[in-house]
Amino acid sequence: MQAQHDSQQPLSFKEKLGYGLGDMASNFYLGFFGLYLLYYFTDIYGLAPAAVALMLLISKIIDAVSDPLMGAIADRTETKWGKYRPYLLWGALPYGLLGFAIFFGPNFSDTGKLIYAYVTYIGVMLAFTVINVPYSALLAVISPSSEERTKATTYRLVCAGIGTLLIAAFATPLAKFLGDGDDVIGFRLTMAIFAIASVLIFWFTYATTKERIRLPKHESSILKDISVLLKNTSWIMLACACILVVIGLIARFSSIIYYVKYYMKDSGEAVFWIFDRVAVFTSFGIIGQIIGAMIASSLVIYFSKHRIVLFMCLLHSVLLIIGYFVPPEMYSLTVLLHFFGIGTFGVIITLFFSMFTDCAEYGEWLTGKRTSGLTVSASMFALKFGSALGGALPGFILAYVGFVANAEQSLETVTGLRLMATALPAVLFTIGGLMMLFYKLDKEFVAKIENDLKYRRQNA
Repeated sequence: MQAQHDSQQPLSFKEKLGYGLGDMASNFYLGFFGLYLLYYFTDIYGLAPAAVALMLLISKIIDAVSDPLMGAIADRTETKWGKYRPYLLWGALPYGLLGFAIFFGPNFSDTGKLIYAYVTYIGVMLAFTVINVPYSALLAVISPSSEERTKATTYRLVCAGIGTLLIAAFATPLAKFLGDGDDVIGFRLTMAIFAIASVLIFWFTYATTKERIRLPKHESSILKDISVLLKNTSWIMLACACILVVIGLIARFSSIIYYVKYYMKDSGEAVFWIFDRVAVFTSFGIIGQIIGAMIASSLVIYFSKHRIVLFMCLLHSVLLIIGYFVPPEMYSLTVLLHFFGIGTFGVIITLFFSMFTDCAEYGEWLTGKRTSGLTVSASMFALKFGSALGGALPGFILAYVGFVANAEQSLETVTGLRLMATALPAVLFTIGGLMMLFYKLDKEFVAKIENDLKYRRQNA
């Protein structure tokens, strides 16, 4: 029996906002990790950069299994509340507790600290999988309309940007205020605030969303579902492009605090109200991302999504290369380039999420089987793997160029910091954008898929 949907009505503002806020809760963690995790572990908790980088990579071996497995489990979940929504209710509290634990910072030996970092980081990533894979799969069933899903994705990425903006603007000022000179306590209490907020927001998302496409009981094997997914060439190209772009973005974000502190010789003092240079730098970037997310749905009216992604990736790379040549005293110009660069990423990531659900629709159109959970979970692995590798690469680069925390850096080290903040992400964005040349689900094809599936479901 084919999947059926209970409504062709457009999504309400409340539902789009409720869905979007779920990614704000996610980005309270991903934003915190992307901006400050490497710095926290090296400069505050006292771990070696290479050890942290290795930890981030090893954790992804577990994700390689847990993400698709969670997607398959979600596809096979049957409750009166739906397939995917219940995980927002059940998974929020463990997610909140483990996020707080990673920054608790007990005073163990060096080995004990590293073990603690492994256990808590892997734990929070597993909790993220349990709650975020179903959350992302929910997008594929809240509406049968690709246009409505793109609108919901816009809300999602705007809220995600606001979440990251709150982290970028307030994390370091809060840590300094709450810690009162003790950085470990400062980060611990700051993370506690965002952990509580994450739990409450996920419960709100659960309460305000609805699974409009009612899927039949899923009976095919996991291996068969995976084999179908691997035949979806457009999904493979999209996942690879997503990995490369996210690696580039997180490598850039993880480098900012080092770039400002050691290349621009920032002392950490506030430059605007309570905000230091790092907070201002990252905040302007996230404001750009929010604006980019807001205009993405307007662009798809005129152009195919993959063509927009290609153009934005190349533009992002050009802005990064220009940034490499900006001298350290030209702080305002560096911030302006970052604002426009992350603005292009706002467009890119909004369309990525929408394109993943288009791939899920294509899979159903091609095979008659709807595997939203598996399709999106494999996509979430791409995001998480990209985030982990993007966070790990700067750690390896820091070790390679001879970085010593809280010390005067050599010319070679500073050059390495500049390259990892600009040239490295530029190369990755360029390659990721060029992969869109092999993506086949253009605007006209997606419209045909949507109409064909609408006819099938109405006649099921």
